Amino acid sequence: MSFEVIDGLRVMEFANPGQLRDRLVNLVLEGKKQATAGLLTEHESEGEPIEFIGERLVLIDSENQGVALIEVTNVEVSSFIDVPGEFALAEGEGDLSGDDFRKSHLAYWSGEGIEILDDTKVVQVYFKLIK
Repeated sequence: MSFEVIDGLRVMEFANPGQLRDRLVNLVLEGKKQATAGLLTEHESEGEPIEFIGERLVLIDSENQGVALIEVTNVEVSSFIDVPGEFALAEGEGDLSGDDFRKSHLAYWSGEGIEILDDTKVVQVYFKLIK
């Protein structure tokens, strides 16, 4: 396993370093973003376990510096097509709908060269900002 650890806690990172990550981190710090999505295949290929309820994670910025502590409040795995609108609302991005979630995440993951199908498994991690 090669996932990053800071002060004994796993790291949570959004997107790639840069403008998008900075925007997403700011949404967390403003209390507007309380969830994030990842692909089950990414966890599996990296040998990284899925986050679990009660786990605390260090949120990093584009310079890979810890900027916040978050705690996982719920984790769900579903097919891409079945990600609910409630998740999009908690994620706090776009127009907060399930359709917008699918459109924006399909564009992001496709841009990374990842094929996304309706049955692609998505890990939905809900969290709260601790500090």
